[in-house]
Amino acid sequence: MNLSTIDLNLLHVLAVTLEERSATRAARRLGVTQSAVSNALARARELLGDPLLVRDGRGMAPTPAAEELLPELAAAMGQLRAVIEHRRAFDPRTSTRELTLACADNSQIADVPPVAAALAREMPLARLRVVSVDYLVASGGMSAGGIDAAIGLRKGDPGLRAVPLYRDPTVGVVRHDHPIVRQRLTRGSFPRLGFIDVHIPLGRPGRGHAMVEQALRAQGLVRRIALVVPGFAAAAMAAAGGDLVALMPRRVAVALGSHLPVRIVELPLEHLEHEMWLAWHERTHRDPAAACLRRVILETLRAADGPVVRPDPG
Repeated sequence: MNLSTIDLNLLHVLAVTLEERSATRAARRLGVTQSAVSNALARARELLGDPLLVRDGRGMAPTPAAEELLPELAAAMGQLRAVIEHRRAFDPRTSTRELTLACADNSQIADVPPVAAALAREMPLARLRVVSVDYLVASGGMSAGGIDAAIGLRKGDPGLRAVPLYRDPTVGVVRHDHPIVRQRLTRGSFPRLGFIDVHIPLGRPGRGHAMVEQALRAQGLVRRIALVVPGFAAAAMAAAGGDLVALMPRRVAVALGSHLPVRIVELPLEHLEHEMWLAWHERTHRDPAAACLRRVILETLRAADGPVVRPDPG
């Protein structure tokens, strides 16, 4: 039997009719005409190969097959109602959903800890799963399923919704005793320095790389790339151990600077910012758990989008 050809409403009408043992009472209870119930009963008889209900005086009597079927139908209808009511009655305090967030390591380092703490307060029994941009790309993107939200630079893919989160200035990161730590990174110093570049999506230059390169070219600057790494943490580690300069969003630079012997230096560039967005696919737009995650991310990261205390360059 092909289940895709079965009308679930037919089974609902049959269950009510078996319970009422009357097409008239079933019609009244369902809010339909008696002829609609009779037609549904005829289709059910054909589907199941049994009379189901036969006339018995002024009412109708179920056949043995119908008596056996009724509790199974009632249980099935009850389960369907429970599924629908559970979704409508979403309670973040009792939800055990696993929610998946995709982001690069700058957000994993700077954004995920406060988001995870806030989500634990909002949905204490849920689990937050964080995956990389590599995973997002390799698994087919947001439309492929399995990812509830993503934090990153805006991307206009079909079916995606997105809202801005915050703007994060780009800064330089160098070892704590680098010769330039007591001054701004000047235009004249660019040609003398080696830089660390970060290629995030599958080891290839991404939108962040393109944004920085475009801003540099617009102001007549060229950086000599001496090292390419797949994440900002690796870039900061490399900068801490040598003379190279890593460019990265200020948030992750501040977070890494609290654990590594590095300093932040300002760039001779204006308006070079990472504009971070929260994105999700249309398929999860009305999902209550995913909506709860989005609300927590927005409230947490927008609230944190204020003045950042800069490390003392001396």
